[in-house]
Amino acid sequence: MSFEMWAEKYRPKSLNQMVNQKYIVERLESFAKARNVPHCIFAGPPGTGKTTAALCLARDLYGKAYRENLMELNASDERGINVVRATVKTFARVRTLGEIPFKILILDEADNMTGDAQQALRRTMERYTETCRFVLIANYSGKIIEPIQSRCAPFRFTYLSKEEQEVHIKYIAEKEKVDLTEDGVNAIYDVCRGDLRRAINSLQAAASLGKPITSETVYAVVGHAHPADVRAMMKIAMDGNFVEARKRLREMILKFGVAGSDLIKQVHRELFRLDIPESWKVNLAEIVGDVDFRLVEGADEEVQLSALLARLTESSAKLKGG
Repeated sequence: MSFEMWAEKYRPKSLNQMVNQKYIVERLESFAKARNVPHCIFAGPPGTGKTTAALCLARDLYGKAYRENLMELNASDERGINVVRATVKTFARVRTLGEIPFKILILDEADNMTGDAQQALRRTMERYTETCRFVLIANYSGKIIEPIQSRCAPFRFTYLSKEEQEVHIKYIAEKEKVDLTEDGVNAIYDVCRGDLRRAINSLQAAASLGKPITSETVYAVVGHAHPADVRAMMKIAMDGNFVEARKRLREMILKFGVAGSDLIKQVHRELFRLDIPESWKVNLAEIVGDVDFRLVEGADEEVQLSALLARLTESSAKLKGG
């Protein structure tokens, strides 16, 4: 088996190889064809192709020599005002020798830049437009100051649909000669929810075991509880057997190493799949939200999840009584 990361091995090299984001790809291809690119903001959740799209745009613009006309900075590492004043400004003001008169500077995780650095950046963007175009990549575009947003063309990336993710995952499995079952494909989507990079990494982790990739394999390697186990635990609690439900909870946490934050998300997801009246779901969703808040604030996982089961049991008894 190859030691190469599959997420890098199967990263698209050109815009026409991109998965999903059809509208965005069309716009970027028109920029490459016209050989003119405005300043851009690529915003959206992780694993949806933002950095890949920026690199593909540079490749399509400059061809094989794209690295000479491109600088990539990760703003979460280098995000201070000194980086903008030194590194960014030095690169931006040097004119390129190629046919295209400007270079491209990719600022990854730009939403992590300090306020001062962003203020310095807006002036640099304005002053060196002729020699450099900026592509800012962010998970949350709202964290980028308004003056920068107004200077950029916005592109909103979305999570991949289940069908698109399945097609790509099956393609990689076929190329790598991996035995991927249908329930394994569904499990990868259940865990990754349209984050393609995470889906490919999960597939590679499961494949490293050298066994057919089933739902059990996927949930084991990513440290998630099986949805059927979570559903069974909730059902037991709602049937009034709190001690048995807590026993199942402890087994998941201690035996399988499931994180409390992941488990609470799974409980929330399974809640809406339960065959119970909507009024029950309203009540139980509020309980799950309350426990999730406490976990985020740093409360003990086992104590809070036990309290969740207790409140499920209590609320279920009240609702049945009502």
